[in-house]
Parts: sequence; C-alpha cells; structure tokens
Amino acid sequence: MTATTKETLKTILGEMPFTAELYWLFRQRGKPLKSRFSLKNLQSNLPQMVQTAAALRESAPQGKKVFVFATLHYWIEHAAALGITLAGQGHEVTLGFIPHSDWQKPINRFDLRRQNAYARKVLELAHPVMKTISFMNVRTSSRGLPEKMMEAVRQVSEYDTQYTLQVEEADPESEIYKIRYERNLEAAQIGMAVLRHIKPDVVIIPNGTIMELGVIYRLAKFMGIDVVTYEFGDQRQRIWVGQNREIMRQETDDLWTARSEEQLTDAQLQKVRDMFAARQRADLWQNFSRLWQDTPVQGGEKVRAQLGLDQRPIVLLATNVLGDSLTLGRQVFSQSMSNWISRTVQYFIGRPDVQLVIRVHPGELLIHGQSMVDVVKNLSPELPEHIHLIGPSEKINTYDLVEVADLGLVYTTTVGLEMAMSGRPVIVAGQTHYRERGFTHDPDSWVNYFKMVGRILREPKASRLTREQVEKAWAYAYRFFFEFPRPFPWHLVRMWEDYEKRSIADVLSPAGLETYGQTLSYLVGEPMDWSQIKEVKEE
Repeated sequence: MTATTKETLKTILGEMPFTAELYWLFRQRGKPLKSRFSLKNLQSNLPQMVQTAAALRESAPQGKKVFVFATLHYWIEHAAALGITLAGQGHEVTLGFIPHSDWQKPINRFDLRRQNAYARKVLELAHPVMKTISFMNVRTSSRGLPEKMMEAVRQVSEYDTQYTLQVEEADPESEIYKIRYERNLEAAQIGMAVLRHIKPDVVIIPNGTIMELGVIYRLAKFMGIDVVTYEFGDQRQRIWVGQNREIMRQETDDLWTARSEEQLTDAQLQKVRDMFAARQRADLWQNFSRLWQDTPVQGGEKVRAQLGLDQRPIVLLATNVLGDSLTLGRQVFSQSMSNWISRTVQYFIGRPDVQLVIRVHPGELLIHGQSMVDVVKNLSPELPEHIHLIGPSEKINTYDLVEVADLGLVYTTTVGLEMAMSGRPVIVAGQTHYRERGFTHDPDSWVNYFKMVGRILREPKASRLTREQVEKAWAYAYRFFFEFPRPFPWHLVRMWEDYEKRSIADVLSPAGLETYGQTLSYLVGEPMDWSQIKEVKEE
C-alpha cells in the first residue's frame, strides 16, 4: 500500500464512528502509539502521583474549582502533574486537553482519534483525584462565536503564523495560517461550551499567547473567569506566573511598584554581579540552563580594532530573534521590529558623523526564518563605512560592544537593560518589561524617537545615566531575574528528570510547601502580594 493510498484510507476511516478507537484497542492492544505523541512518562508515574494526592486530599480543606488546559503531549504531561498536585491540596480539578502532537502539521482524523483514545486511557488513571475532558469528545452547537472572540481567534492565528514561520507578516492564505485558524476556532467553540458547563473559579493555562493556549486564555477573559498563565525561562526550578495576564508579556508593574524603593543588600547586589559576569564570560551560572554568548569578552579596545571603530560616537542596535514570542504584538510606534530597524538604518545612512553597529541576535543560528541580516542588506546591500553589521555567527561578544557604545537602541531584548546597568543611555522601541522603569528613554512616536536619538548624540557623554538611574537598573535586574520567577519543582524541558528528584509527595510535604506553597497558591489565583514574597533559596 502506497503512502498516498494509506492516507486516503485513513481519511475515510477517520470519519467513520469507532474505527480509530477499535484499531488502537485491538490492533495496537492499547499500547502507546508509534508517534511523537507519547505520555509514557506520565503513565508510569500516574499511579504513585494519584495515590499520594488521594491520601493528602482526605485531610485537605476544600479548595477551588480549577480548570487546567493544555495541548501537545509535553504540555499535557506537565499540566496533568500540576493538576494532580493541586488536587492533593483539596482543589476540584478538571484537566481539559486536545491530543495534538504538533501545532503546525496537518493530521488525518483517524490518527488524531487514535491519539485521543490513547490519551484518554492514560488519563483515566488520574480520575480518582482529577477529572479529564478531551475537547475531541465535546459536542457543540453550530452557533457562531461572538465577534470579539472571532477577532481573538484571528489574532492568535496570526501570532501562530509569525511564530512558526518566524516572519512579521502573516498571510491568511498560507497553509499554516489555515491550519492554525481551523484549530483555534474549534478550540474556542468547544472551550466556551466546556467552561459554561464546568463554571470554574479559575482557569490555568501554560503560555497563554499562542496556539489553542492563547485562545482559551482570551476566552476565559472574555467570559469573566479568573485566568492564570505560566511559562518557563532559562532557570531550573523557576516559573513565571501571570494573573489575568499573558505571562509572555512579562508584566512586572506590580512587582516594581512594590519593590522599587527597596535598596539591594550587598548579597543581592553581588548575586547580580556574579550572574552578569558569567554572562560576559559565556559561562553557565547556578540554575541557568542557557548561554547568552558563545564568545568570552575580549575587551572594548580589541573590538574597536577588530571593527575599525574610531572616535566618532558609537550607537549599538541590538536585535531580537524574528518571530520570538517575546516580540509578538510588541510594537509601540513602528509597524514591526524590522520596520523599526529599516527606518533606523536609513536614518544613520545619512549620519556619517556617527558609527552604527548592528548586532544581530546569536539566537538566529537556531532559526529557519528571515534574518535581520537580510532586512539590513535588502535595504542597503553595500553599507557605508560608518555602519557595521555583525551577523549571528560572528565571534564578537555583545558585552564588548556595550563597553564602547555611547547609545543603545533596542526593541525588547534584555541587552537594553544591561546597557543601562553599564550607564549607557538606551532608547527602547518595543513594549518590553523594563520600559518606563526610570532608566530608559521610551518614545511613543517616530518623531519622539528620532528627536531622542539626535539629542543624545549631540552630547553623548553628558547623556550617560546618573548614579541613581544605574542603581535603579541594577535593582530592577535583581527583581526581574531573581524575584519575578517563582519557585516551582518541574521545568517543562526536564520535567521527568526533575520529578525524580521532587515527587508530588516531596512538593506537598511541609518542607516542600515552604518552598513551593506560595507559587501553588498564585497558580490558583490567590493574589500575588509582591511585598510579601519569600526569598528563593538556591540549591
């Protein structure tokens, strides 16, 4: 049987009742699928998880009615572990899921139903403490969605396309947009029926910006239900939590309001120094799992000689990775990040009295979409001598560039925060978490943007940050890197490796709750009082 014939047969069988489920039950004998969609680690740990949670529930006070939602096998596993943990604390938890293994590739309904049958069978093991609902088994009416939700479906589908293709313009006629729109629309329709039926006190969703995760976040907001989003950064045993907010926007307003007037202790200041020293050396540090550079610092004078920089003022423009979820929808006055870069380069082509260094993000080495190198070269294939383009693979440490720069231009990258910590004036063009914190320049229009650039370059040395502003930048860095991420036992990337070290029994023990209890309460919607946060102890 050819592959085409097989797919055609699956398409036909996928529309016939019970065919996929019976195939999985009798032909595969209920075993895991030979596909990416695997819940084997969850399946092997579920009996112990449920036994622990069931025992703890007997003496736990009655909690909230919680709905946890996930799609994709790895998020389903993580969400299930979180849901069972919350059930062990006395909450009435329901896990809603969509059994997809891939967000960007089409799948025939026969295989999707097999994945659904497999997932439902695995998750049945959790039923003594947690209900589960597959969105594939929910019937909905044919009534359309309210226009506000239809707009949300279109917005998320656009983000999905940008994220997947790593582009800034989403074509509604593209295959990926059509796939994402169809799935997002279905998730919204089913989600509305599910939430109306369950009537949860709080909805918990990973990410909350893209895919069905973003749709259900917007749906809960639309329906007036408290919703909590969470995500993971580079640190092990840490989680970002956003209440009634998209966590990928990293909104630190409440944290900064509560903590901005507090001076850092010597120990806290040293902690920030040590972390950034490691970043400059291209070393891993403590529980961080990613290198920000692959080339150690060489010194400002060496990079000056390497690039042929002279004594004219130096402007460092640091880019983000195109399509990164931290850049989606972050425009303030420009149409997009590439639009901002293009107009900025055009401006500096006419400023030979200034040297512009464009540092393309090293993370572009891991992407397949358009590079910011192409954006610049399409604008001007032959750059003038005072404009230097540093590609993602070039062995130049960004911190050496920071050392020699007189002005920083950024979209949302944390390089802007680090430049402020070095006393350099920084103009922020995108909506990033450290914007308007008292140590950056934050234009809201093209006119204001170019006025700021011109004013600072007239007297670059006089535009250096004051000592108070630099101290504020260091204080903010500490709050963002060490207080905004809350303690959590299992990182998504190393979920089961982490679980071996910290089971549900460990997490819900008195010692475990001392570390993770506050985070668990935040996840079910208890108010985040940043003035009362507990200091995170490093292991």
